[in-house]
Amino acid sequence: MSYSGRMQQNHYYSVFFAPRGRDRMYELGMQIAQMYLSPFDKLIGIIGEAGSGKSMLIKGMFPGLELTNDDNGVNVRPLPLLDQEDYGFFTAHTYHLDIRFESAFTQPRELADAIMRAVKNGKRVIVEHFDLIYPLLNINANLMIGVGEEIIITRPTIFGPLPSELHSKVERSVKYRRMTHTAEDLCEIFLPPEEFKRCKHRDIKHGFLLAFDDRPPEVDLIDLEFKVEEAIAKDMDISYVDEEHVRIGDIVHPCTGPRTHVPSTGCVEGFRLLHRIVYDPVEHTYLIAGRVGPGAGGDSIDDVNDITLD
Repeated sequence: MSYSGRMQQNHYYSVFFAPRGRDRMYELGMQIAQMYLSPFDKLIGIIGEAGSGKSMLIKGMFPGLELTNDDNGVNVRPLPLLDQEDYGFFTAHTYHLDIRFESAFTQPRELADAIMRAVKNGKRVIVEHFDLIYPLLNINANLMIGVGEEIIITRPTIFGPLPSELHSKVERSVKYRRMTHTAEDLCEIFLPPEEFKRCKHRDIKHGFLLAFDDRPPEVDLIDLEFKVEEAIAKDMDISYVDEEHVRIGDIVHPCTGPRTHVPSTGCVEGFRLLHRIVYDPVEHTYLIAGRVGPGAGGDSIDDVNDITLD
């Protein structure tokens, strides 16, 4: 067993809500690195669907790492991992690759061989879509992270979990994250402008919280819910504009997670608001709670608790 395994041998897995904004994803990545990453980890597997926020999480965990699948990295050819012997002492210590992206340029067997060569030479390799390359490797990741509605961190042993198991779990849940984000942005659109400017974001399972400091928001929750339901019924197209904006129908809306949305508003299922504003005495904030997916609406906060704990 590796030294890093002895240090965390009692760690089975940990779960975090997967935030939808870029800055919150960066912050969570930094937290995960501080709590779970070991300097002895050589192979790190990241699992999740496109647009789930894997790259943002990696940037938070490894500030300054050049990702080879972003808009600038497309031009980084040949892939540094495949070229690692050519620079001797100056070879990078940490490599990144996206298996799904790189498979368009390089055969999977060649990618697997390069990963194993780097690990054998003491390098660290961060692999997105790790589940796709695992069958060609003879080892599991030292640290494996799945990104869906939740972020799951695990240290696999010889008994698992397998990458396919983690992929199956996050693949099922990511739809709720996308639906939640669209519903969250629709609520922002229909908030009074002065309330939109001061709202902050928190997470619950299958839903979101809009948080307001100092005083409760001046908003009619029944009317807000009705307006969002109308927008959902119109089935408006949703598209990426840039890293700061998303287009919903004809509206360009500020958004720091513009890739984490459903294709159209009609894809949001089971939207409802808690019909009262909740005060958080710990954070001294006032909360609007929104949810998607199966469950009841109305005034009972117990419904929110039930969904959060299932």
